[in-house]
Amino acid sequence: MAAPRRLLATGAAALAVLASVTFVNSAEAAVPTPPAGMSLVFSDDFTGAAGTGLNRSNWLYDIGTGYPGGAANWGTGEIETMTDSTANVYQDGGGNLVIKPIRDSAGRWTSGRVETQRTDFAAPSGGKVRIEARLQQPNVSGAAAAGYWPAFWALGDAARPVGATNWPGIGEWDIMEDINGRSSVFAALHCGTNPGGVCNETTGLTSGERACSGCQTGFHTYAIEFDRSTSPEQLRWYLDGNNYFTLNSSQIDATTWNNATHHGMFVILNVAMGGGFPAAFGGGPTSATQSGVPMLVDYVAVYQSSGGGTTTPPTTTPPPTGTRDAYSVIQAESYNASAGVQVETCSEGGQDVGYIGNGDWLRFDNVNFGTGGVRDFVARVASGAGSGVSGLVEVRLDSRGNTPIGSFALGSTGGWQTWTSIPGNVSNVTGTHTVYVTFTSGQPADFMNLNWIQFRR
Repeated sequence: MAAPRRLLATGAAALAVLASVTFVNSAEAAVPTPPAGMSLVFSDDFTGAAGTGLNRSNWLYDIGTGYPGGAANWGTGEIETMTDSTANVYQDGGGNLVIKPIRDSAGRWTSGRVETQRTDFAAPSGGKVRIEARLQQPNVSGAAAAGYWPAFWALGDAARPVGATNWPGIGEWDIMEDINGRSSVFAALHCGTNPGGVCNETTGLTSGERACSGCQTGFHTYAIEFDRSTSPEQLRWYLDGNNYFTLNSSQIDATTWNNATHHGMFVILNVAMGGGFPAAFGGGPTSATQSGVPMLVDYVAVYQSSGGGTTTPPTTTPPPTGTRDAYSVIQAESYNASAGVQVETCSEGGQDVGYIGNGDWLRFDNVNFGTGGVRDFVARVASGAGSGVSGLVEVRLDSRGNTPIGSFALGSTGGWQTWTSIPGNVSNVTGTHTVYVTFTSGQPADFMNLNWIQFRR
């Protein structure tokens, strides 16, 4: 049921006053032109007729109290039931999305939670991605605000196929959160392992509470940029154009950072009621909590720049000019020929071969097995394939049509950069051969990435 996301703070953090900036406070504003060097890759400014739902080609509605197969109460202890009713989620006819929590006569809460259909908002190597929204937090405070938890955030693409059961390793970027009408904003990165770990879960790596004067009574712009053109890489959070919180990739180990950032993200907007975060600041909802106070969203926009910054390109291993040693690691991207695959940046360093699906193959020439004794091979693989999507990895010699000498089956490992080593028995081989690694699946979807292979005696 959903991502055990967000900032489960254990105590009040000190308020930090942000530098004042000028911002437009009208109820509606156009999607801004892209920042210098960036292009707009997604936007919605919610210009539908009053009382209508969202464009479902752009958005999907989360329904109920958690993702199918995921944690109960969205993993955070919140108490509302999410719906796709236009009582909870609708366009107001004035250029805004409305997400409204409502309490019925029996004391039960409903609300709204929506996600972008797209999950590919990513910073390319040497480039940037910026996710931005202009919104007004629910205009409620004091006892009437107890339990309110509006949020604008993003999750790693690998969360969707498995109900976010791979949280927090796949990354969560909290762009705007507020609780209990506190006229403030919280930002966080969730990553690594839970509980504890290098990312201090379930709290995450956070900005602490920052003052946000007028955030309940007017519109403000909230954004995050993931910048891979700098060294170290950075995540930067912005309020009305002011960069108030930054995390550098050097603050945690490379694998944890890459797993939380080097992939697509999808955007989420919701208003939760109750849960661990509001509980850390007084709790709620209570009988005094006011029903029906919405979060208003003027627009959501995602911008991207291409690579070409100062980031050093990942190392590509070229095919060798002579023979290959079967018992040394053979990097996947060093193939002599291939079909249907792409080379991409690997979270473990260098590059991997990705986008592997049914019928694809790699060819490695002049692989020397010596006089015999090979007993198995091992492959370093990763998969973020959806439920029910799997495939077969087979090793063949000298022709793709020959009988495989070894194989293994692979399903999801929890993410396209969540690597594991899988062994497969092979027939004994002598001499020098052309090695084909072939991929077969009963589904058309891509099912794996490959980092390297190695035969073992």
